[in-house]
Amino acid sequence: MTQQEIDRVREICAIAEERIRKVHIGLFKGYDKPLFLISETYPGIWMEHVYDSVFYASRHPEYLYLAENTVGLFMERQTEEGQLPFAVMRSGSTRYAHIQECVSFYTLCLEVWRMNRDRAFLERAYASGKKWDAWLRAHRMTTGRGLVEMFFGYDTGHDNSGRLEGMACPGNYILNGVEQNAATLPPDDGITPILAVDMNANLYGNEKSLAVMARELGLPKEAEAWDASAAEIKKNLFRHCFDGADAFFYDADRNGRLRKYKSSTILHLFMERVLDPDEDGELIRRIYREHLKNPEEFWTPYPFPSMAVNDPSTAHHADRNCWGYYTMGLITLRCTRWMDAYGWGEDFNHICRRWLEAWTRCFDEVPLGQEIDPLTGEPTPCSPWYSSGMLSYIYAADRLGISG
Repeated sequence: MTQQEIDRVREICAIAEERIRKVHIGLFKGYDKPLFLISETYPGIWMEHVYDSVFYASRHPEYLYLAENTVGLFMERQTEEGQLPFAVMRSGSTRYAHIQECVSFYTLCLEVWRMNRDRAFLERAYASGKKWDAWLRAHRMTTGRGLVEMFFGYDTGHDNSGRLEGMACPGNYILNGVEQNAATLPPDDGITPILAVDMNANLYGNEKSLAVMARELGLPKEAEAWDASAAEIKKNLFRHCFDGADAFFYDADRNGRLRKYKSSTILHLFMERVLDPDEDGELIRRIYREHLKNPEEFWTPYPFPSMAVNDPSTAHHADRNCWGYYTMGLITLRCTRWMDAYGWGEDFNHICRRWLEAWTRCFDEVPLGQEIDPLTGEPTPCSPWYSSGMLSYIYAADRLGISG
């Protein structure tokens, strides 16, 4: 980069940092604890964005309270039966119409505990996690395959993705104008309930984290049970969702047919450490070589798109907020959770360089928004000043030694 380009990146980082502190750290109606807000486009905090506050606190320890408040918000709104909300709105309302966990919530709670070392917090998170796991097993394992199921498209947060084709409810289940609870079976469409790869990677991650919590709390037998349960989830993912010929994990419909959409859900197997370098080394190398590092699929000029660009469904992608094509701020930020750990740090540096280049070029048009075209780097107008977009940009500059 030229000095002029470096100066521009530094200027944008400073603007974004100021905006985070002055606009994105704020209060909800009826809730007096500061939270990390997404953007003006999203009138609340979605569960998929809990990582924003945990990531921010990991880099700015003085803001640990934001992470504590955000995970605390969701645990406070957990129902007695154990259901977590998918979002809490700025108006103060709480919504339970789908799941949209996206990063294992109790892994994030564990990371908060590693920062605060508060035993009371750990006890609270462990009790909450047991209830959430029980709720999922009671309401989202209806076909007896040992994996949680996607009922609605919004369960995964992959809005407008090809992987939702044919579903009766590609969004939520709305009946007579009323948003139905996530425990409600959708209308019969011949394919739902669907075994979703990302949702079960999250379940695996949660149970492995609950095992760690149990050990820390002096409950070794419970820890062993969680580890055994997580191992069974992994076994069932291979049994029901893995295609050995393709070296890819796909969602499976209620009849056991694989839904062969090559989506970014494959990344969740790395994010949640389902795939182990010792146990699954050859498969990891195949997935990376044949798919993630393949320019015809996910290694586009601006990696990683939310759907492999050669997947036929990308021809029908929406023009914004589409997890069936675009490279997302959420995907880029979540690369911090797995790429270095699997030894792909240099490739992550490349992703960071491309992310900086794209958003620096278009900053005056769309400031640090939600998504870019994976081939051209052009942004959609979706959600300017998007929390994950800003955090990814600042992180990329820091990682590459540009931020100064």
